[in-house]
Amino acid sequence: MTQHFKPNSVAGRDVATHLHSQTNPKRFEEQGPLIVTRGEGIHVFDDAGKSYIDAMAGLWCASLGFNNARLAAAANRQYAELGFYHTFFNRTHEPATNLAETLVALTGMKGGKAYFATSGSEANETMVKLAWVYHTVRGKPTKRKVIARDRAFHGSTIAAASMCGLTFMHREFGLPIPGFLHTLCPDPYRGMLAGENEEQFADRLALELERLILREGPDTVAAFIAEPINAGGGIIVPPSSYFAKVQAVLDKYGVLCLDDEIVCGFGRTGNWFGKETVGMRPHMMALAKGLSSSYFPISAVVLAPEIYDAVNSFNKQGGSFGHGFTNSGHPVGVAVALETIKIYEEMNVVEHVRKMGARLKGHFEAMAQRYAMIGDVRGSGLMLGIELVADRATRTPFDPALQVGLTFDQIAYEHGLIGRCMGDTLGFSPPLIVTEKDVDQIAERCETSLKVLEGRLTRK
Repeated sequence: MTQHFKPNSVAGRDVATHLHSQTNPKRFEEQGPLIVTRGEGIHVFDDAGKSYIDAMAGLWCASLGFNNARLAAAANRQYAELGFYHTFFNRTHEPATNLAETLVALTGMKGGKAYFATSGSEANETMVKLAWVYHTVRGKPTKRKVIARDRAFHGSTIAAASMCGLTFMHREFGLPIPGFLHTLCPDPYRGMLAGENEEQFADRLALELERLILREGPDTVAAFIAEPINAGGGIIVPPSSYFAKVQAVLDKYGVLCLDDEIVCGFGRTGNWFGKETVGMRPHMMALAKGLSSSYFPISAVVLAPEIYDAVNSFNKQGGSFGHGFTNSGHPVGVAVALETIKIYEEMNVVEHVRKMGARLKGHFEAMAQRYAMIGDVRGSGLMLGIELVADRATRTPFDPALQVGLTFDQIAYEHGLIGRCMGDTLGFSPPLIVTEKDVDQIAERCETSLKVLEGRLTRK
């Protein structure tokens, strides 16, 4: 099974000992790992010295590239001063205080609080637990259910994975657990009915959400969670009126709005936060990935004042908030996050992303005129998707057995481009530091790969 790898090689030892996330075990045993040895800006290099443009910023996260000297220096300075301390039992340190203050101001959650964790999954689960506390304090302890959307991704821990609307996150583990529900994905390209426009589609989505709440019972539903732009489910940009219509339903039945900004936050969509791009009005926001450019595992929840007031009220008899992670507010993590935000501000990240995103999307739209297999180009800022189809006129998808998206990924890899296929949707979410030259190279390598793919499909 692993005999073609030298036993003492990195590949051989990795195959022998390492269980990889989101990886087919059998295929991995046969093919082995891509060994990444170093990074330089938007590029990563393998152990043979080959260079790749990582046009997914790793996992939507390395916003400042793969070897930012300022972030390394910020971490080193903090390690030298205070390498670890916790934030339990009234403890803090100045970097944690500074980052909490910064995030409350930056997100516009006036009068709110910031809570720190170490992953997006933890942040999303924290929002769920806080929603339960909020409703309990308000005399509605039965409001426990959480509604997410089909094709959503919200993390890998038990509650976070239950909120995912993706079967591959559920099938091995008997998920979702009871109390986690799903409503329709706001995908105009795949979801609209014949003769339906986007406004009517948004009306239907809001109506279906309301019907779900009524079927379950409004006094059982605690919260609705959504990414502003659905990332892992195919880079789905909802109709412009979608969140306003959804918010009206949530307000009507006292259901909290939870904003998963883990991918969309910190400039990715062409605004500081995705909620601004789509018009969300959340009670809580989960932040990660771009918070530290993933140079340190850190996440945060920013909560509105009424959520904090509920936690305060629940413990008014002298109890303590019964939640926490060892590395919440890790001093090195918050120091890196503070430096990351400082760099975003200096580079005018919002304006830069809008400019580079428009340029890259323009390239993709031009490709759509040359390649009939491109059915849809969509996205916002530097979060873009290309959906490949067998027939553009009818939007007929390719036969899944052809694995068209995966084949593109493999071809692109051969041409030094790392993207991400989500079914037959090709995802591009490059580091936010991309230049015009970088954007043009991404487009050039994408088109070269599409041309090879087209040839293979024609032969088939």
